[in-house]
Amino acid sequence: RRQRYDMQIKVKHWSEIDPAEWPWRNFTPDEIACKGTGRLLIKHAAMHALQIARDTVSKPFVINSAYRSPRYNAKIGGVKNSYHTKGMAFDISLRGHDKHQLVNELVAAGFRGIGHYPTFIHADIRPSDHAVHFYRD
Repeated sequence: RRQRYDMQIKVKHWSEIDPAEWPWRNFTPDEIACKGTGRLLIKHAAMHALQIARDTVSKPFVINSAYRSPRYNAKIGGVKNSYHTKGMAFDISLRGHDKHQLVNELVAAGFRGIGHYPTFIHADIRPSDHAVHFYRD
């Protein structure tokens, strides 16, 4: 089952978001916005999947990185055309989490790109019928 990728929120700065219109109770616009610019671009499908995983795991998620402007992404050495620059990816800290449980819940919630790093998990909603795992030291 494919998710809709076209619904999104896009603002020049996260502070433009009306808190009453932000539907994801465990996350705030500032933690999802670009750390370098404050800009926010997020696909509803990505946030929906993140909230489902968070509800299932029943533990807080620390989001190391979510949306990144293309310029900020390049500045920090992110890959070109990263799903972060499309509002479709999150890097979630492993601190306080069982890695295997977290990965299983992220996949069950709809994430299809799963990056395994020493201190965090990358999760994105790339269009795929199955989860694609990649590993980085």
